[in-house]
Amino acid sequence: MNLKNLTCATILLLMISLPGIAQQKNKFTTQPAVLAIIKKNLADADAQYKVLATKLKPGEFPKTYHPETDKQENSNSGWWCSGFYPGTLLDLYQETHDKALLTEADRILAVLAKEQYNTHTHDLGFMMYCSFGTANRLNPSAEYKQILLNSAKSLSTRFNPKIGAIKSWDAKPSDFVVIIDNMMNLELLFWATKVSGDSSYYKIAVTHANTTIKNHYRADHSSYHVINYNPETGAVQEKKTAQGFANESAWARGQVWGLYGFTVMYRETKDKKYLDQANNIAEFVLNNPNLPADKIPYWDFNAANIPNALRDASAASIMASALLELCKYTNKADGARYFNTAQSIIKTLSSPQYKAEAGTNGGFILKHSVGHFPAGTEIDVPLTYADYYFVEAMKRYKAFAIK
Repeated sequence: MNLKNLTCATILLLMISLPGIAQQKNKFTTQPAVLAIIKKNLADADAQYKVLATKLKPGEFPKTYHPETDKQENSNSGWWCSGFYPGTLLDLYQETHDKALLTEADRILAVLAKEQYNTHTHDLGFMMYCSFGTANRLNPSAEYKQILLNSAKSLSTRFNPKIGAIKSWDAKPSDFVVIIDNMMNLELLFWATKVSGDSSYYKIAVTHANTTIKNHYRADHSSYHVINYNPETGAVQEKKTAQGFANESAWARGQVWGLYGFTVMYRETKDKKYLDQANNIAEFVLNNPNLPADKIPYWDFNAANIPNALRDASAASIMASALLELCKYTNKADGARYFNTAQSIIKTLSSPQYKAEAGTNGGFILKHSVGHFPAGTEIDVPLTYADYYFVEAMKRYKAFAIK
């Protein structure tokens, strides 16, 4: 598909027709026992997030909790994870109808709103679409729509047409750094085209995804974390894995960011190459000899001390949520495998090993995630995005039970 020849009207026509094309073609049977676990999890998560709310000063967002010292670590609105807290509050509110969660979500969204003009981060999808995008789905408003459109505009300023990608980290002028996580920010751009009629957002998202397939992925369909381009020529200068065990290793969260991101790409474009990419990533992960039987990945598939390496609940949550969408689009056999894997992950994360007891864990839902192991930060702690994608995965699983 040559995007240069697509008019705005053509793109919009394609996007309007997509939901009917990329619809669920596989049928899955939920387990009553798992639905009961999810019902309890959501009620427990409601209570936990009311505890978490008490740990914040007015301008703060939850970041993590250190169980060994009983210390809470919070951030300002500019931290890349700031959108997950309001997003989780709103998702839980939709499930439990606890207005205390809605009140807290409204409060913290007002603090976050200024980030719509932040042009110094690629994480505006995480920050703004997971938060205001969720708010707009629950209660559409002109204010939310404008904030999201402004966010998409800000994100688009980081796109370099010579490289064909959105810059992730600001670095020295001779570097143009793109990380695999950026695939998760493209959904905001697709939304912006559908709402505004401006096809430039769509084109940026597709171009970025194509560049990512070309340069981030190895022959075995594993992904580097970081690609450093020459901003003048667009040539690849360096390939590395900053948050993983080694440059050539498969950092677990990076693999599932790609899995989720290319599943979204297929949903929004119906281009089969993105479905193939998502399936290939799924096969790399699920067939990996270092994936534990309970499907909760080690923080890196090539960590030196497997089987004693730390697990990463955040990678498991993201994987479960992604698989519960991808299973709808792929063939019957793979779909069943993806669905059953996600179901298994939800059950494991719901066990006392990973799910925190009421009133503990700083108010977070899940324990045992890994942020940046090489830097020695956020190691074996709760993280907001682990909670966010766990709640999203449970909601997606529940949706299969609705006839």
